[in-house]
Amino acid sequence: MEQPLIVVCDGMDDNLFNEFKKHPKLSVHAQKKVSRDELKALLPKAAGLIIRSATTVDKELMDMAPNLKLVIRAGEGTDNIDKKYAAQKGVKVANTPGANANSAAEHAIALMFTLLRKTAWAHSSMQKGEWDKNSFVGFELWKKTIGIVGFGKIGQIVAQRLAGFEPKVLFFDPIVQSSDLPYAQKAELDEVLINSDIVTIHVPLIPQTKNLINGEKLAKMKKGSILVNAARGGIVDEDALGGALREGPLSAAGFDVFASEPVAADHPLRKLPNLVLTPHLGASTAEAQERVGEMAVHQMQEFFLNNKLLHEVQA
Repeated sequence: MEQPLIVVCDGMDDNLFNEFKKHPKLSVHAQKKVSRDELKALLPKAAGLIIRSATTVDKELMDMAPNLKLVIRAGEGTDNIDKKYAAQKGVKVANTPGANANSAAEHAIALMFTLLRKTAWAHSSMQKGEWDKNSFVGFELWKKTIGIVGFGKIGQIVAQRLAGFEPKVLFFDPIVQSSDLPYAQKAELDEVLINSDIVTIHVPLIPQTKNLINGEKLAKMKKGSILVNAARGGIVDEDALGGALREGPLSAAGFDVFASEPVAADHPLRKLPNLVLTPHLGASTAEAQERVGEMAVHQMQEFFLNNKLLHEVQA
């Protein structure tokens, strides 16, 4: 019987996938980056795909893969997979829940500090040869009110990591009803936006959350507040975000994710002086990549060798 071909599209830890390649019952194609054209050439024989955020598994690709049985998103969000069409084709979809949660939470907190202490702008100024202390007076995180939109695993880690700053945490989540953290309390979305000094987003991109933070919601935010999105692009209306940063009430924002990635070189967001941008780095730590890789490899092995499907994501 021919070995199932597993294609690793977006690269993982080299050592991990070198071990994966050694498995006698699986054929593995693993590179740092597989272009869409290269992937198309591999698809007719592919039985499994492991992807991250860079590869979109859509109808076109699935129609080119008659032997495809399983797509694993090495990460949590699966919005770059057409799950409904996968279900029609009999292709299973899974993710690696929790593997990159700590890295994503830490990146959100890093963006908070960057915005509060204006370090990105101060660094740029220093590189120009300037010494301008007066322009970069910042704010403390201590005892601020932090609004967390989405109180799943990542949102809860953010709240836990912030404990030493003695915050008040307001969280909005339609599923999670309470928190064991004494400084965290559940609130409606508008209450979170109106009362928080910092709002950080940690919901998945699903139809119910697309443009969840629109112009109307942004207008409710506290004057001088900051907004962080290290979850998924499309949750915040980017046009409305630009207006809220230019005209208020936002003083600054930090975004790691965007409605369309990579962000076009001439995108208006790139020109906003009070917006810090990072290129989807939330899970880009050595530790997170190792964890998601280990989980993805284990899931592929369990599926093709033991007929066990772990962490399935429904359409």
